[in-house]
Amino acid sequence: MSRITASTAPSTASSSRAGVSATAGRLTRNSAFERFARAGFIMTGIVHLLVGYIAIRLAFGGEGNSADQSGAMAELAEKPGGGVVLWVGAVAFAALGLWRLIESVVGSSSKPRPDSTKSLVFHRGKAFGEAVLYFVFTVSAISFARGSGKSSGEQNSGLTARMMQSTSGTIALVLIALAIIAIGGYYLYKGATQRFVKDLEGSVGSVTRKLGTVGYIAKGTAIAGIGVLVIVATTRSEPDEASGLDGALKTLGAQPYGVFLLVVAGLGIITYGVYNFVRARHAKM
Repeated sequence: MSRITASTAPSTASSSRAGVSATAGRLTRNSAFERFARAGFIMTGIVHLLVGYIAIRLAFGGEGNSADQSGAMAELAEKPGGGVVLWVGAVAFAALGLWRLIESVVGSSSKPRPDSTKSLVFHRGKAFGEAVLYFVFTVSAISFARGSGKSSGEQNSGLTARMMQSTSGTIALVLIALAIIAIGGYYLYKGATQRFVKDLEGSVGSVTRKLGTVGYIAKGTAIAGIGVLVIVATTRSEPDEASGLDGALKTLGAQPYGVFLLVVAGLGIITYGVYNFVRARHAKM
């Protein structure tokens, strides 16, 4: 009896995995689901347009919401009909997050299969990281749609302060900062080499290449700047320094020629937002 059980266990597990893959495959072939997932890129584009706009407003002495994802959603919530847009955006973010989660488990049918285990792990890990990001956007959009959203900069500072209270927390912060810098570097590399073209279907025109190059480089620079600020905040024991993208942009604005640099950064982030509109139509899903 034990031999029968042992021999049938792998078969059962294999059947279960095959069932999950089949279900995921049917879901990603659903045209309605794909449209909602692609709408997630549109919402991502809108968020980046608003972040860039807020950054430029800050450059000229304007006040208001923070120049980050939470500030962009707060800005949107203040506009007529903004709450409705945020609810729709939450559904779109959730759909794109679920799509990326499925991709992290079973892979993508429209993208070439990685030719090595290392590459496979990287692409599955990247898809999972994007899924987490879009689910965070989902929660944030719901919070601001309900009127209970909070500044992500304040939340980051509070979390950093708690982690700084222990040696293990401080080490974890440095490791997180290095990971953030690495992600920023990947965006810079992807923009400079135009590897983002591989993520798009069909032929890619010069305008799309320029949008992607400028957008990815701007996004990568901003992300790397966040990582640097986390390290600075950790070494100085000043958690308020680790306030995310808003803090990175404000630090940039405080430098010599800060107004010019902040405007350039804002325009770069806006460019990345426009590129996401291209992704909504042409991204390989």
